[in-house]
Amino acid sequence: MQLVTERLIIREFEQKDWQDVHLYASSPLVTTHMIWGPNTEEDTKAFMGKVIEMQGQQPRKEFEMAVVLKATKQIIGGIGLYISEPKQGEIGYCFNPEFWQQGYASEAAEAMLRFGFQAQGLHRIYATCRPDNIGSAKVMQKIGMTYEGRLREHMHHKGKWHDSLLHSILEQEFNRDERSQE
Repeated sequence: MQLVTERLIIREFEQKDWQDVHLYASSPLVTTHMIWGPNTEEDTKAFMGKVIEMQGQQPRKEFEMAVVLKATKQIIGGIGLYISEPKQGEIGYCFNPEFWQQGYASEAAEAMLRFGFQAQGLHRIYATCRPDNIGSAKVMQKIGMTYEGRLREHMHHKGKWHDSLLHSILEQEFNRDERSQE
């Protein structure tokens, strides 16, 4: 599977990509708001093995993809779509901080929404972020997601309970936004 946008190629990860992923997955700055990390090399290699295993699922319900700059072929992050029933999915993304605040996360997330709604037939796609992850919340707003609320202390990781902000978009909302841009 591969998705192409104006500036990005969103493609399947390959095992050889682990070093590019490790550049951001090992960063305390990047993993501050994540439920994992910072990764050791072994953590990143194990993640890559799991991601490659996902590619063989039948039917496939988990998509974890590399986000690559078209111009340089450099991996700048990753984006995922996890499908659940009935016809719902969750997206998530993680980027190298060198590429933050340049619109890449929004561009990749919008492509993943299109894939979820058009290729996978989903009805609703949602995403969460920690309340102090302002950049991630802005991405969700920029791609047309609606803020649904705050999930209070629903996740326990790194030794404490965490809240999350929940955003979502429905198929008809995404299709309306797509039509208005034509």
